[in-house]
Amino acid sequence: MTEIKICGLSEPATLDAAVAAGADHVGFVFFAASPRHVEVERAAALAARVPDRVGRVGVFVDADDALIEPAVGAGRLTAVQLHGADPARAAAVKARFGIDVWAAVAVATRRDVEAAAAFRGAADRLLFDAKAPKGASLPGGNALRFDWRLLDGVAMSMAWGLAGGLDAGNVAEAVGATGAPLVDVSSGVEDAPGVKSADRIRAFVKAVRER
Repeated sequence: MTEIKICGLSEPATLDAAVAAGADHVGFVFFAASPRHVEVERAAALAARVPDRVGRVGVFVDADDALIEPAVGAGRLTAVQLHGADPARAAAVKARFGIDVWAAVAVATRRDVEAAAAFRGAADRLLFDAKAPKGASLPGGNALRFDWRLLDGVAMSMAWGLAGGLDAGNVAEAVGATGAPLVDVSSGVEDAPGVKSADRIRAFVKAVRER
């Protein structure tokens, strides 16, 4: 069964909706420039609402240990998702905190996909996301999808997931085209940047589960 991560949650109502809908992972963004950013104290309050069966993933961009450490404890994190990290940094975070590390891989070309093999042994999961457009202030797909055909024929030797421009209308197609064992959505379940929709979350989960 395809795993589902609902990322960028910041309000109790939509967090509860994601859990009730059957999300396997929820994501908290610790990046001040993002409209989805949560402070450590808020993350702690949100994490307290999440049952142990649901993974809690902290999302970090070029973060040092001083930022990651309090978030790991307060958010009861089961994984750290790193944007902008190389394999050495991913390995260091894994060794330092002893929890799973997900390495976000920005994809625009086939070479980007193939280069991700360098994370083998350093990270526990790859997360293929669209490369941010030139001039974008935020990493990640920015609601854009990359060409899923870039994943064709690539033998994954580690766990991975698909992100970037996913929503209830295209996620079934995305899973069918790529065989993604995990899908990650943020803006695709929002009414506005940072404003999650319980109805969109439920629709997204339903589209994955009923494909």
